Amino acid sequence: MADPARPRITGIDVLSASGRGAQAQLAAVLTGAPAFRAVDRFEVTARRVGTAATLAGAGPLADELVATVDGACRDAGLDAAGRAGCPLLLAVHGGPGTVELAGAVAAGAGLRAGVRVYTTACVSGSTALIAAAARIAAGTLDRAVVAAGYLVEPEQFALFDSGLTLARDGAVRPFSAGRQGLLLGDAVTAVVLEAPTARPTRDAIATIAGWGRAGDAYHPCQPDPTGQGLARAAGAALRRAGLDAAAVGYVNANANGTSLGDAAEAAALGRIFGAAVGAVPVSSTKSVHGHGLEGSALLELVITALALRHGKLPVNAGFLAADPACPLDVITAAPRPVVSPYALSLNSAFGGANTAVLVRTP
Repeated sequence: MADPARPRITGIDVLSASGRGAQAQLAAVLTGAPAFRAVDRFEVTARRVGTAATLAGAGPLADELVATVDGACRDAGLDAAGRAGCPLLLAVHGGPGTVELAGAVAAGAGLRAGVRVYTTACVSGSTALIAAAARIAAGTLDRAVVAAGYLVEPEQFALFDSGLTLARDGAVRPFSAGRQGLLLGDAVTAVVLEAPTARPTRDAIATIAGWGRAGDAYHPCQPDPTGQGLARAAGAALRRAGLDAAAVGYVNANANGTSLGDAAEAAALGRIFGAAVGAVPVSSTKSVHGHGLEGSALLELVITALALRHGKLPVNAGFLAADPACPLDVITAAPRPVVSPYALSLNSAFGGANTAVLVRTP
């Protein structure tokens, strides 16, 4: 029986460099097929690195967001009346025109019940999802569309390149010895989130079983090496679900291939799982689709939900050799079978922001 307090995902649509739609994402992460290529969307000859995960033929972000939100609503079977009473919670990069962008996306997809915008860097998408889930669980909202979007563009690319964080070898190798850094990637995702009581007979793709947020304020850019903030976020998600860490059968890690970030997350996982940390399957799908900044967290959550539903866990691509700073059970050679209905999707951002979303099969 469905838990009336647990929001359900009833519709999704997604775009990344792996392609359009759920099946393209699932195929890429299960085969460990990275989508990185030479950037031709803008000029990169003056840059240290010229590689990213970009989708050929992608349109302007506003158009892709409208199409993806519309696709998620269609996947959920929402007609015009169902959309009209549905708010949009949108995660994007902040700046001039952001509010107007959100309004245009909502209007273009027929959502008439208000808009909220989230610009909290790399946890924007998960923060928006958590906000919607909390309102649904509290009984103040029956349905919402959560969307997040980033398409690789020259400004952020230049910032990360000048900060020497981009991998010069053209690969993202989370938790691996020899990793050189992150690479940016396209990520446009939308989900319809509903209370089970809204449409009891509607099939769910996944259930949001728990969520947590925590700020550690360790440093403007560097992660807390002890991982305590991310561990607190995961602990809150598990408590909300009424579960012990032993129930979790997979972690889609935030790990972006940076030496400090991956080691800090490994420390966080040690705090979460204790002595059992080496027995919990872990991978980071950023190794396939890259880091979508404001769009990453929601993309990774959707991939986690799809993998659980499909019964196979994603591969951590690009892995070369174990790093003693990351003593984890990293999924490397091939996808593994799902052994638990529960998985954690973890994300962190500059400024010490951390989120954890616990998802389960319906």
